[in-house]
Amino acid sequence: MAIESIPTLHYLDIGRLGRGEVVRLFLRDAGIEFNDVRHPYDDTWPATSAKLKEQGITRTGKVPALLINGLVLNQHISILRYLARDLGSYDGETNYEKFQVDAVADVYNDWRTQWVASLKGVTDEYRNKIVPEYYNVIAQYYSANNGPYLLGDRITYADFAVYQSIDNDERTGTLPAELPEAVQKFREAFESRPNISAYIEASRPKKA
Repeated sequence: MAIESIPTLHYLDIGRLGRGEVVRLFLRDAGIEFNDVRHPYDDTWPATSAKLKEQGITRTGKVPALLINGLVLNQHISILRYLARDLGSYDGETNYEKFQVDAVADVYNDWRTQWVASLKGVTDEYRNKIVPEYYNVIAQYYSANNGPYLLGDRITYADFAVYQSIDNDERTGTLPAELPEAVQKFREAFESRPNISAYIEASRPKKA
């Protein structure tokens, strides 16, 4: 990847929640240094959002936004695809492998719509139907190539999204008590990746 300057990631200051974290995890894993701009998500956000639109950093007023190589990129999954293509990795090699990666990213997007809605109040349907069905579908994809990642031993951009769904469900208390074996195997492998492990450790709350 030919980076003209250090990329800048704009997202909300909400810890490890949300779609901006997916991009952050990818950049960390790829060893790409970046400026991490976290905007307060409080009563100042509407004004900040409007300012970012005026500056051309976002067309919708939403983030994440990644400024890289003189470009402004929005939409977290599309950002991951751009980075993967620019790096020449983190994606499938054959057309069918690319289909699998894109398909899982779509499944994740469907989950995320429901998860965001659950932030207003977790329903029994979300906890007992939507979440278990989502992880069962993910497990089918991961089992097909014998894991631990979606494409076996090669990590792809979709793996970062799936990990974020696991982590976010855990943080909102909606993660199943027991994940399917293939999903648990993936989670352990992902968290063991050197750059990811270091980031997770650094982001843990400091003990008093």
